Amino acid sequence: MRRTSLKTANCPVARSLDVIGDWWSLLIVRDAFRGLRRFSQFQKSLGLARNILTVRLRGLVADGIMELVPASDGGARHEYVLTGKGRDLLPVLLALRQWGIACFPDGAPWGSELVERETGRPIRKLELRAEDGRPIMPADVELRVVQTP
Repeated sequence: MRRTSLKTANCPVARSLDVIGDWWSLLIVRDAFRGLRRFSQFQKSLGLARNILTVRLRGLVADGIMELVPASDGGARHEYVLTGKGRDLLPVLLALRQWGIACFPDGAPWGSELVERETGRPIRKLELRAEDGRPIMPADVELRVVQTP
């Protein structure tokens, strides 16, 4: 079944999902934040078939989320690294992680923790803030439809 493209949708969420709405794509980006760079590393981490991984990586490169660069060890192979657009996905992944921990607690260890690289200290939970910096709750937010001319 062919999926419908949302690239021209009049909604930033829909347009974003057109690029990263596939779970494998987000997991590849997650692994890139963990330091994985090579095809074989992504395949081992995700247990994903080569053909599916190839398609997802090509898509992430085509959409400017990742780029293919020469191997850092000078070898003949290439590596996948996040672009600025890809690195900007960090808050999205962190929000999904926080939501998953809060809404789907199963008692299992999470296998990772979020810490500041330089100090090793934990990172505070993401939270919504008003324009003036006040913390706000989801009930305080309204998503308004803006009429375009």
